[in-house]
Amino acid sequence: MTKLILTRPDDWHIHLRDDLLLETTVPHAAQQFQRAIIMPNLKPPIVDVAQASAYRQRILAKVPKGLTFEPLMTLYLTAQTTPSMIKMAQESGIVFGCKLYPAGSTTHSENGVTDLQKLEKVLETMQEVAMPLLIHGEVTDTEVDIFDREAVFIDRILKPLIKKFPTLRIVLEHITTKDAVDFIKSTPENIAATITAHHLLINRNDLLVGGIKPHYYCLPVVKRKVHQEALLAAATSGNPKFFIGTDSAPHSREAKETDCGCAGIYTAHAALSFYAEAFESVQALDKLEAFCSFNGPDFYRLPRNSSKVTLIKEEWQIPKSYPFGKSEVEPFRSDTATAWKLSS
Repeated sequence: MTKLILTRPDDWHIHLRDDLLLETTVPHAAQQFQRAIIMPNLKPPIVDVAQASAYRQRILAKVPKGLTFEPLMTLYLTAQTTPSMIKMAQESGIVFGCKLYPAGSTTHSENGVTDLQKLEKVLETMQEVAMPLLIHGEVTDTEVDIFDREAVFIDRILKPLIKKFPTLRIVLEHITTKDAVDFIKSTPENIAATITAHHLLINRNDLLVGGIKPHYYCLPVVKRKVHQEALLAAATSGNPKFFIGTDSAPHSREAKETDCGCAGIYTAHAALSFYAEAFESVQALDKLEAFCSFNGPDFYRLPRNSSKVTLIKEEWQIPKSYPFGKSEVEPFRSDTATAWKLSS
């Protein structure tokens, strides 16, 4: 196969950052995606509709002429979130989910949740108004091995949460383990999961063998090959509970290449190329459109897009870096050739 024509995809999990950084991240996202769920973990975080609206306008101002891109905003759940804030978000028409960051779990998660019991009224309201709960699914207990934090979160937190709120719409984002795949497959249709391109393409050997690769460091961290293979099987299975979410998360080069580097991999520059590579590796290109273009809108109860994008089997060289405000960002697979190219 040398050409793929897909219904225009959406990205159901992306970090665009803010201000000058939007000049790089927004065009990259808009070139490939019609819509995207925008993560709210800025400094300060996006916690209400007014902040979400202002951030949305800053994003729209950076969409290149001739492209259509709709940012689907989210709110960052904190101990100060109230049921009335959820109702306002649902009525706003611009907020499409609320993000649960366990405090300390990832970049800018220090304002996240430490005690879910304090959010029970909020979660009840989200269940009532069908507002999706988007979860970074890791425990932050320092006694739990970092490679086990997702599996432990499912057992300790997610299973009781679903039992207490059985119709709450939940997306377990950027899953990384066979444990998560098996769990999602066992749940009702109101539970789904996103899968990143980088978790389909690399495992912890790629991160650690031959020297630490700081630009392959992300949270949740990449796992063993057996988990990578389970993610590939889920993504290419045709199961509508799994869909695209790049978790593209850029940091400046100096923030990555330091003695305490930030977690995040930047994939927005070539996300569809990477997913095509992953699907082709298991002879499943025929399943790519549903994963990228159908399953996400169906879960979010939004119409599928009507326009198309074309990928061609043609090698192109990924740049070593892109401008990133006053610095630069090193993209995933920098300075290498990739096999699939988005046609202009």
